[in-house]
Amino acid sequence: MFEFDLLAQTSSTRARAGVFHTLHGDLLTPVFAPVGTAATVKALTPAQLRELGATLVLSNTYHLYLRPGDELIRDLGGLHSFMGWDGPILTDSGGFQVFSLSDTRKIDDDGVTFKSHIDGSTHRFTPEKSIAIQENLGADILMAFDECPPPLDHDYNREALDRTHAWAARCLAAKTRSDQALFGIVQGGVFPDLREASARYLTGLGFPGYAIGGLAVGETKDQMHAMLEVVNDILPADKPRYLMGVGSPEDLVHGVRRGVDIFDCVLPTRLARNGAALTRTGRMNMKNAPYARDPRPVEEGCMCYCCANFTRAYVRHLVVSDEILGAVLLTQHNVHLLLTLMREMRAAILDGTFEGYAENFLLNYNSRQLSTASNL
Repeated sequence: MFEFDLLAQTSSTRARAGVFHTLHGDLLTPVFAPVGTAATVKALTPAQLRELGATLVLSNTYHLYLRPGDELIRDLGGLHSFMGWDGPILTDSGGFQVFSLSDTRKIDDDGVTFKSHIDGSTHRFTPEKSIAIQENLGADILMAFDECPPPLDHDYNREALDRTHAWAARCLAAKTRSDQALFGIVQGGVFPDLREASARYLTGLGFPGYAIGGLAVGETKDQMHAMLEVVNDILPADKPRYLMGVGSPEDLVHGVRRGVDIFDCVLPTRLARNGAALTRTGRMNMKNAPYARDPRPVEEGCMCYCCANFTRAYVRHLVVSDEILGAVLLTQHNVHLLLTLMREMRAAILDGTFEGYAENFLLNYNSRQLSTASNL
C-alpha cells in the first residue's frame, strides 16, 4: 500500500508519469484534485465528479474540525461515507488556514492558538492534534502540520522552517493508522538554501510522499518555478510530489514540466462561481456583453456537458441573472478542462511527446486575459 510506481520520465524535462496506490484506488499521475473544502466540491455531486474523470478530492482539516466536527464524521463512518465519495481523499493539515484566516493566532514551538473564523471561539492546533483530526476524518493522504510564512522574508522563513521540521517529526510519531499515508511539507519561501535544507531534512524522515507548500502565495512565477526545480532535484524519485494550492492551466503544465505529480486548487470552482470560464487559450469573463448573443459553446471543441448542450449566450444569461445553474455549468466545464489536461499530459509523457505538447499549449495560452479571480 502507498507505493509509487514511476512508469516514465521525459528526457528533456522532469515530467513524469506514475501510479500511487491507495486503499481507495490507484492515482494515475500527474493528477489534479478538485477541492472539497467542507466535504463537498462546490456545485458538483460525487457522481458528477466521477463522470468528469476525477480520481482524487481534497478536503480541509481546519474547516471540518470546526464544522461539523471530526469526531462526528468519524462516528458516521469517516469522510468517504460522510460525503459519498469512494475514491481517494487527501486532507491538508489545517496549517495554512490557521495562519491565513486567524488574525489573532499565537505561535509557539508546541503549536498554534487561534480563533475560529466562524464564531470567534478559541482553539489550539498542535502536530498531534492535526494528526488526530485527520485520522478521525479517515482520508487516504494526510499532511503534516506546518507553518506557512510569508514567502519573501528569509529570517522569518528560517525560524518557521525549524518549527515545521520539528512538527513533521512529531506528526510521524503521532500517526497511528497504517491505512493512511502521511506526507511531509517542504517549506522555505523563495530561498534556495532554505528549500534545499527542508527537502533534505524531510527526505531523511522517510515520508511516503512530499508536498511543496508556501508557493503561489505572492511570489513571482519565475520564483515558484525556481523553487520547484531546487526541491525536485532533491526529493526521492520513488515518492510522489504534491504542489499545494496550484491549479491554473499554465501552472499545471509548468509544474508537470518540473516533476510535480499531484496538484489541487480552488481556482476552477471559485472562478466558476464568479462567472469565469477556463479555456485552453485563457480565461473568459462570461459577464461580458459580447457573449449575450453568442451561439457558440463556452469553448469550441470541448466535450463537457456545458459545452455540448448550451451556448455562451445562455451561460451568460444564467450568470448575470445569478442563477445557480450558471455556477454548476461553469464548474463542470472548468473542472473538466483541468482533468482533461492532466490526462493529456500523462499520455504525452508516456508516448514521449510531452515537450512538444507543453510548448504548444503555453504558446497558445494567454495568462493575462483575466489575471485573477478578483478581476471578476
